[in-house]
Amino acid sequence: MVRATLRAAHVSVFGLDVGTSGVKGLALDADGGVVAAADAGYSFATPRPGWSEQDPEDWWRAAEAVLARLQAAAGPPEGVGLSGQMHGLVALDSHDRALRPAIIWNDQRTAAECAEIEATLGLERLAALTGNRALTSFTAPKLLWLRHHEPDVYARIAHIALPKDYVRLRLCGEHATDVNDASGTLLLDVAERRWSEEMLDALAFEPDWLPRLLESPHVSGHTAAGVPVAAGAGDQAAGALGVGVDGAGGNGIVSVVLGTSGVVFAALDRYAPDPHVRVQTFCHAIPNTWHAMGVMLSAAGSLRWLQAILGADYDTLTAEATTWAPGAEGLTFLPYLAGERTPHDDPDARGAYAGLSLRHDRGALVRALLEGVAFGLRDSLDLIAALGRVGETPTLGRVSGGGARSDEWLRIVASVLELPLERVAVQDAAAFGAALLGGVAGGVWPDVPAAVAATVRPGETIEPVSDWIEPYRAARERFRALYPALRACR
Repeated sequence: MVRATLRAAHVSVFGLDVGTSGVKGLALDADGGVVAAADAGYSFATPRPGWSEQDPEDWWRAAEAVLARLQAAAGPPEGVGLSGQMHGLVALDSHDRALRPAIIWNDQRTAAECAEIEATLGLERLAALTGNRALTSFTAPKLLWLRHHEPDVYARIAHIALPKDYVRLRLCGEHATDVNDASGTLLLDVAERRWSEEMLDALAFEPDWLPRLLESPHVSGHTAAGVPVAAGAGDQAAGALGVGVDGAGGNGIVSVVLGTSGVVFAALDRYAPDPHVRVQTFCHAIPNTWHAMGVMLSAAGSLRWLQAILGADYDTLTAEATTWAPGAEGLTFLPYLAGERTPHDDPDARGAYAGLSLRHDRGALVRALLEGVAFGLRDSLDLIAALGRVGETPTLGRVSGGGARSDEWLRIVASVLELPLERVAVQDAAAFGAALLGGVAGGVWPDVPAAVAATVRPGETIEPVSDWIEPYRAARERFRALYPALRACR
């Protein structure tokens, strides 16, 4: 027992999250305590409207810097786990050099290629195979775009990699990925957790381009110092582990993310995709489990947009929002500032305020925005709950993301979702979840559920406000009627 206690005190595992704006890293001990944290930033380029690209070497330089800082503070790790932005395309030549900047998840250039994929496979077959429809964020449409528009680059492809997997390649020299991140390529047979020969044949892509496929906690390779590196997971699945959504015991817990985008995420014990593909179905980061996920594109991003226009700090704005009753006297905000994914799958959807009156002030604009984001999250929750595959009806939301710092916003979201929301001790959920996967790969914990049980610490619970529930039910009906009305006006 003494030896085990001493070992636990000295164990460290590292998790890296290769995000859109930078790499975040955490070093954890065996009880989930944060021993060290580090981050390093970078930018992305928009060479044309709707395009988003990054230099893969920026990810590696940032990851190197973060790893060095973590090791200086915490010592050498038992294992390293990787998480990151999903869907990005890194095209590599035969010497593992990037042929062009990576086309990342928020790039919108591939609408024609998405239509081509759905016409080639048929939407029903595509959804059955991949759990999804063709979305502009996914990887396969980007490959088709290269074939159509940069044939010289396309002809030189020897390998493709996802963003975190490029970091793995530089870290341990391995072409590998995990089934969760691979689910976002549109090239995975999600039910069978293997690359889809049918998709590759239909789109005429070379199977040799694809990396070796692993379950998330499995060892993908080793660093030069011999440290095992877990296969890892995409940011949402790793983040779900980081807040304890592992599906253990069918506990009815869902992950609710109030980041730049908004996500409702539920673990599933079997593959059964939404037949209408309004929510995404991926392999989860735990072997033999899956997840359903609804995504709205502008959650905290909507508040950041309004804050920049109004020129006041967030605390001031949310304080002014508290002076308005639920529903803000009929003022409704649609948070579709960058199009919308769930439930409309409409890149041309746009945001709107409706119901403005002379009485409405700055606080009312903020209140309606906070409520509009909450209604968008409720759309995702209702679709996931209707699938009937969450183990049981959702009973608790574990919340993360920058918006989770606002008590008022969480009271609104809890009341709209009609679910209690629970914070966790660590807000960098994706890096935390990646560290858990690294710890399983390094033998610190026997499996992912054991890692989650040993480390995830629930914090404060925010309950729905009972007097707000009925007003929000009525306001939600106004919200849902607004999108089709505005779409008819295009």
